[in-house]
Amino acid sequence: MTEIWFYHLQNQPLARALPTLLEKALERGWRVAVQTADESGLKGIDDMLWTYAPESFLAHGLARDKDAVRQPIVVTCESDNPNGATLRVYVASAEVDLDPATSGYERAMLVFDGRVEDEVAAARKQWSRLKGQGFALAYWQQNDEGRWEKKM
Repeated sequence: MTEIWFYHLQNQPLARALPTLLEKALERGWRVAVQTADESGLKGIDDMLWTYAPESFLAHGLARDKDAVRQPIVVTCESDNPNGATLRVYVASAEVDLDPATSGYERAMLVFDGRVEDEVAAARKQWSRLKGQGFALAYWQQNDEGRWEKKM
């Protein structure tokens, strides 16, 4: 069964935290699908992954691209998995839509901004729903230095 980790941003915006999380996933050899809530979020994530650091970028593509199957990271607003990702990352209040019996992901992450009340409320609702569906859940929160600490 897929393990779902909730990442509560406290001191960094998504634009700083997400690239670091994705780099760590790639270091583990995982392919990643990043899901936004809607089509309008795709361009922002796409741009961020190309420009987040002057000396680096994260190779990726959009799920609708013809070569998405070859990309280590795809960005989507659907439940598709064109690159055979083993990690699914949900951002910007995207709804976690995994089937506990058939999900092929090793892990899923829901990353939400603790400074945006709508994202916090959406994360709480998803926590309750996913726990009720029997998923193994973990909660990670940023400390003052921006490092992740597992809570609970």
